[in-house]
Amino acid sequence: MSFPQVVLHQSKTAAVQRYHPWIFSGAIKKLPKGILDGDIVDVTDERGRHLATGHYSVGSIAVRVFSFAPIADLRSFWKQKFENALALRKSLGLVNNTATNCYRLIFAEGDGMPGLIVDWYNGTAVIQCHSLGMNKVKKIFTEILKEIYGSRLVAVYDKSAATLHSNDKSTTDGCLYGTSHTGEILENNLKFKVDWVQGQKTGFFIDQRDNRALLQHYAKGKNVLNTFCYSGGFSVYALQAGAALVHSVDSSAKAVEWTNENMTLNNFSDANHRAFAQDVFEYFAACETAYDVMVLDPPAFAKNLGAKHNALKAYKRLNETAFKKINSGGIVFTFSCSQVITTELFYGAVMAAAIDAGRTVQVLHQLSQPPDHPSSVFHPEGKYLKGLVLSIT
Repeated sequence: MSFPQVVLHQSKTAAVQRYHPWIFSGAIKKLPKGILDGDIVDVTDERGRHLATGHYSVGSIAVRVFSFAPIADLRSFWKQKFENALALRKSLGLVNNTATNCYRLIFAEGDGMPGLIVDWYNGTAVIQCHSLGMNKVKKIFTEILKEIYGSRLVAVYDKSAATLHSNDKSTTDGCLYGTSHTGEILENNLKFKVDWVQGQKTGFFIDQRDNRALLQHYAKGKNVLNTFCYSGGFSVYALQAGAALVHSVDSSAKAVEWTNENMTLNNFSDANHRAFAQDVFEYFAACETAYDVMVLDPPAFAKNLGAKHNALKAYKRLNETAFKKINSGGIVFTFSCSQVITTELFYGAVMAAAIDAGRTVQVLHQLSQPPDHPSSVFHPEGKYLKGLVLSIT
């Protein structure tokens, strides 16, 4: 198959020849006439040699590459991508797992599908498109999901409106197959209600699965504070591990409601737990509880390069506040999910917070996303989740 050709300046081909999936607008010498946002294009050098195939988009990242080889049949190509992704999750032990029935099936560039997220929630696949190109193909993706999962697939829910709002006002969320708006999942034998209609992202933060499990090693008998708790994932794990007390804080009243529902699901209604719908910094300023373990898992403070400076200040402020409050010998799980904040920058913000807090801080673990969120070796930007487990004295 052939598609309209985007020609690169000869001096700008090195990145794509190194298999980086982003082609920036400044590298383009010539665009085909009448090209539209979301169109599939072939990328060539000035001599006409094929370099890649991808989706064109208006903006700094002009082409998101999904193949570095010519494509013979597009429908078969897409299906092979999905089959490869499913095979990887099977090899990780996540498919047909009796203890965990949710995982990320497609992780954008990490699975060679820039602009596409697909999460599996116990029979419901939630699609989230971050590019118009992937949005145009979601009906084909739905058919492929039906083919590869068979009767295990109950529904496909499209949650792309918010991630496409700047480019496409016509997209609305809803079911592409079946009818499913909420569900109950298992993660390491713990139960969670997931609401992919009202919830953040696709409904649940699957990427913290391994880090929630690690928290259990530190929570037994401890007073635990879970900030930016969302639906209470870390809190449920802490109580399961035998924490003496768990407090969950989120500015969203809906998040606090979900947290309490998840406590009930796991028979922790009578546990020593309380959730607060309050700004985290206001909570820190007013609270008098002595905590032994804290979880700092804020939403992305920086969603673009322009916000990087203010984000670093926010990470420093958050960690410094926690360091000043926590008991001596306490443990802090601290995270950044901002892609533009590198591991080095995040580490620097935490170090600056430790200096200003006047506490001794030791790094026990360096954390990242789980293997169903793989990053391509050619696309280091895909390693977005950074975390540290710290001992504070």
